Amino acid sequence: MKRFLEISALLRRATLAVTVAAATIVSTSYALADDKVVVGALRFTSHSAGFIAYEKGYFKDEGLDVEFKFFQAAQPIAVAVAAGDADFGIAGLTGGLMNLAEKGSVKVVAGVLHEKKGIDGMMILASNDAYENGLDSVEKLKGHSVAMTQVGSTFHYMSARIAEKSGFSIDELKLVPLQKVGSMIGALKSGQVDSMIMVPHIAKPLVENGDAKMLGWLYDYAEYQISALFTSTKNTEERRDMVERFVKAYARGIADFNRVMLAEDADPQELEDMTKMIHKYVYQDRPYEKAAPSIQNGAMNLNDNASLDLTDAEKQMKWFQDAGLVSPSLTIEMLVDPSFVETY
Repeated sequence: MKRFLEISALLRRATLAVTVAAATIVSTSYALADDKVVVGALRFTSHSAGFIAYEKGYFKDEGLDVEFKFFQAAQPIAVAVAAGDADFGIAGLTGGLMNLAEKGSVKVVAGVLHEKKGIDGMMILASNDAYENGLDSVEKLKGHSVAMTQVGSTFHYMSARIAEKSGFSIDELKLVPLQKVGSMIGALKSGQVDSMIMVPHIAKPLVENGDAKMLGWLYDYAEYQISALFTSTKNTEERRDMVERFVKAYARGIADFNRVMLAEDADPQELEDMTKMIHKYVYQDRPYEKAAPSIQNGAMNLNDNASLDLTDAEKQMKWFQDAGLVSPSLTIEMLVDPSFVETY
């Protein structure tokens, strides 16, 4: 009888141990499961920090399972984040984004792309027809048509800054909203519009192939915070740790991008390896040999440590408000949560 009781006790302890172990395994598997994150982006070289962070495992290091969702313009990305179809967006500080922030839907949490004098950035172009008819400098843009995606887009704001610096009003430009970057390119090449402003990985090949003429660089007219990283206000309030981890991983991608893609003396092998990473997302429909020069020529200045030019973000906000494109009730505190990165 005593022996039976001892065996029974051992069995009970063994059963309990197995149960506890199983529960621990299940609990650990849930704890180790990566947070699923959808990121809205454009297939631009300037969005490459996220692609690099993904390819190098920086998001995985932070417990994030990232999926990219690609768009044709910036403002739809903001709508997707507000609607919950994407968790993060990388896009310009557009009027659409600002109006969603005013409604309490989204928050800017970090900086991404910033024009910086001396580093190739947005290029100002003229169509061949317009150039031959006298549009051979930025100062002669007055009265000409300029392509953009949407009213309230970054292209809209850039046009205003160029006009202001050139001594005339944006009202003296004929702004043509074409919804998509591809449509802007087609309109310029065919001469349906006189001018456009475009990222270098698209602009440089247009000039080199004789499809357009270069008029100048945006940084001579505006050094400003073009794009930012944003998320839903709900994420900043209820999933703060996840947002912090995402920003941390993205900042690592920026550091690698700036170190390699902007260096004049980059290690050739490292440059090639990084270009191949980016090629999976940018010009992925072209053979690598043809895509590589455009990708490398398209490298633009990204904000170190994902810091944010808060002063310029507020300046943009006020311009959109003065233009009647953004609610006057929007404040910079409603637009930006400055607690995730360094601001200046």
